[in-house]
Amino acid sequence: MWLYLAVFVGLYYLLHWYRERQVLSHLRDKYVFITGCDSGFGKLLARQLDARGLRVLAACLTEKGAEQLRGQTSDRLETVTLDVTKTESVAAAAQWVKECVRDKGLWGLVNNAGISLPTAPNELLTKQDFVTILDVNLLGVIDVTLSLLPLVRRARGRVVNVSSVMGRVSLFGGGYCISKYGVEAFSDSLRPPKFFPSASLSCRRELSYFGVKVAMIEPGYFKTAVTSKERFLKSFLEIWDRSSPEVKEAYGEKFVADYKKSAEQMEQKCTQDLSLVTNCMEHALIACHPRTRYSAGWDAKLLYLPMSYMPTFLVDAIMYWVSPSPAKAL
Repeated sequence: MWLYLAVFVGLYYLLHWYRERQVLSHLRDKYVFITGCDSGFGKLLARQLDARGLRVLAACLTEKGAEQLRGQTSDRLETVTLDVTKTESVAAAAQWVKECVRDKGLWGLVNNAGISLPTAPNELLTKQDFVTILDVNLLGVIDVTLSLLPLVRRARGRVVNVSSVMGRVSLFGGGYCISKYGVEAFSDSLRPPKFFPSASLSCRRELSYFGVKVAMIEPGYFKTAVTSKERFLKSFLEIWDRSSPEVKEAYGEKFVADYKKSAEQMEQKCTQDLSLVTNCMEHALIACHPRTRYSAGWDAKLLYLPMSYMPTFLVDAIMYWVSPSPAKAL
């Protein structure tokens, strides 16, 4: 019996390995639009896909970022400036993409643009601090997706949304974790289900009819501008300086020192190999059988993903133990 079970498990993983490595043909005919290509994951992915022969349409926030990217890629790659928080900018970029792809449609849409600041304990923040992050990380994703979805549908293509392990477990205050939980929910509402119960959301059923596949990338901590210690500490100290005397008294100066220390330790633990993430993105775009979710980085696989399945009281206990404590903590 155990021999049969071992053979069955072995065959299952062999089939899984084979399916994972099947790649689409005619990649040079496929257009992929990527947001946030000034640096980090977006810039590396644009270069990676360009080297693969795909027709990359790279959206950068600044012309300087676009110029640098063009200097590192082939003539196939084209760039456009895009601010995902401005509807007129999104509309102009969508029209540009439409003119580029024409009747072929858009094979891939990668919603990569994102920010992580301002981040701090919720009591130190304002409504506008939350809006700043949500405008980019969530509402920007929604606006870009809805603007380009007809072109993706025409190509029966792929939507790849960059979420985070913080879209599975919320470990700190501010809009970042909220935005990534929102990206997960939005992606799930678009993703075609395996079954079609009558209670399914209409948008979920619509995409399944057109063969559009949706994937989520859930990286752990990687060394990018989003996780920059210098930017994080500068933002946090500005938030602390504007906080009320009552809040400062409740948290205390030691909390600030511990917060700085934890930021420094976190940067040291960040993975530097960004290709672990961009390889997941590439697989989601060119594999015959893409996954629904990709966990990039060992911290995501071995720490944060398991934490998302733990009982809430246990996760709360872990975070209470490892997080900086306010001066007036009980």
